[in-house]
Amino acid sequence: MKIALIGYGKMGKEIEQIAISRGHEIVSIIDVNNPNDFSSDAFKSAAVAIEFTAPSVALENYRKCFAVGMPVVAGTTGWLAHLPEIKEACEKGNTFFYASNFSIGVNIFFAINKYLAKIMNQFPDYDVKMKEIHHIHKLDAPSGTAITLAEGVLENVDRKNKWALSDGTNSTSELAIEALREGEVPGYHSIIYDSAVDNITITHDAKSRKGFALGAVVAAEFTAGKKGFLSMDDMLKF
Repeated sequence: MKIALIGYGKMGKEIEQIAISRGHEIVSIIDVNNPNDFSSDAFKSAAVAIEFTAPSVALENYRKCFAVGMPVVAGTTGWLAHLPEIKEACEKGNTFFYASNFSIGVNIFFAINKYLAKIMNQFPDYDVKMKEIHHIHKLDAPSGTAITLAEGVLENVDRKNKWALSDGTNSTSELAIEALREGEVPGYHSIIYDSAVDNITITHDAKSRKGFALGAVVAAEFTAGKKGFLSMDDMLKF
């Protein structure tokens, strides 16, 4: 399959290696030095584009892809205020695969998180909070993964009605998220249910970027030839 890459940082390079190892061809790479290549024949020849850039440019990248009918696998977070525009574009015939995290392990963790939250809703003596750690280069906080986890808790734990960054003054109805940026940590997320007598903690700790890159390539394989707005739920069907 022919794949285009939008963004050629650490994730883009990791995706390139994995895509080639799975028998795919990288036919176009768009980065800060060639932002006008969306209209190139090489880019248009791809079956799908995988995008990992920055929140400030992601939306415009998606618009440029849609303008030439290119399906997009989107790995950038921090732009979700514009999600209605993307879904509307998909209703008009475009193709877009979004995941807050492409790691298969993280998506298993999402399912475990929801299951545990349903159980813990019955035990109000346990407060619930979250901790996430990422590398210092990550621009958004909390992470998109943390927000997805928070939404899984809020859907199922009645005593929490919103999430908020931890600041030491969070109300009992808020799900507090401690977001730290340290070194080169690829991704750490922990959900803690704490009571006076014990705590129950579930954690996903990424060892490298390889899991995210592999998931993005698998998502591209799934997306090629499809229409509409797609997600990990469509691909994994937990």
